[in-house]
Amino acid sequence: MANTASAIKRVRQEAKRRARNHAVKSRMRTTVKRAQIAIDAGDMAQANEAVVAAVREIDKAAKKGVIHRNQAARRKSRLMQRLNNAGPSA
Repeated sequence: MANTASAIKRVRQEAKRRARNHAVKSRMRTTVKRAQIAIDAGDMAQANEAVVAAVREIDKAAKKGVIHRNQAARRKSRLMQRLNNAGPSA
């Protein structure tokens, strides 16, 4: 257990950050999963909207430092590749 005031404060800060990071990462994963489901369903109009939303969440996570910017680029690239290989965009 933390003994000093600064260590106690650090524990509080880490708990807050961990909760925020978890929420951001969870929201990002959910939107990516929705986009992948929409792509697999074949409805390209809905898939395009879902991919745009997923890319937005990925960018937000990278901006907040929850994921690395290279990981964000990789995730976006793979998602767009999956969308483009599914068929012509609507």
